[in-house]
Amino acid sequence: MDRLIYTAMTGAKWTMERQASVAHNLANASTTGYRAEEHRLRAVPVQSEALASRAFVIDASVKNDYTPGPLQQTGRVYDMAIQGTGWFALAMPDGSEAYTRNGHFQISPAGILQNHNGIPVQGETGPITIPPDTEVTLGSDGTLSTVQRTGGANQVNQIGRLKLVDPPENTLKRGDDGLFRSSLPGAQPQAQNVRVAGGYLEGSNVNVVDQVVSMISLSRQFEMQTRMMQTAERNDQSATQILGNN
Repeated sequence: MDRLIYTAMTGAKWTMERQASVAHNLANASTTGYRAEEHRLRAVPVQSEALASRAFVIDASVKNDYTPGPLQQTGRVYDMAIQGTGWFALAMPDGSEAYTRNGHFQISPAGILQNHNGIPVQGETGPITIPPDTEVTLGSDGTLSTVQRTGGANQVNQIGRLKLVDPPENTLKRGDDGLFRSSLPGAQPQAQNVRVAGGYLEGSNVNVVDQVVSMISLSRQFEMQTRMMQTAERNDQSATQILGNN
């Protein structure tokens, strides 16, 4: 009965956490570049001097789904999407790098290319500055070029190249800000195989139907676990009554 109580109790707790994760995925079904997450649970024995039959359910790991999302054409100059694997690098205020698939960028008043939260987009040699009164084009390798809107000669100038990285997926961890960071030491190197498309955004990779089915399944699991706790309570009451009669 010990195993029943502890497994059902902790299982119900973490089932609620999984439901929260599924709800979070559904809430981000239309978020640009979002990666779905999934919690994995397992049972472990309780290490103590008490009964060896006790076991807890724990959240063993959080799995991120790195399947690319669908590309949506916007035609906007500063909308960019990575084709296949890879990440955009962002220059964080503390000097570190964070990685994202959300290529909805904009220009700050100072002309710096940044994301929607004002974090500069990292280039090969640092943040990228866009000159005023220019038309910007993006190469598939992340090279940004400009042409003057005014003046005589329409000379093309390369102003920088986006830093595109492709670290191993098992080294990436999602932060509270939704950005990913690598557990490998230092900043990740430029990946030559990553390709980017201008005028596109990558949609969320959340499968709404799968997430709704998971939500229903988790609700049933939670109901089953609460019934198990009720069964354990009735068994305890019956055992106490039998012992009391003796």
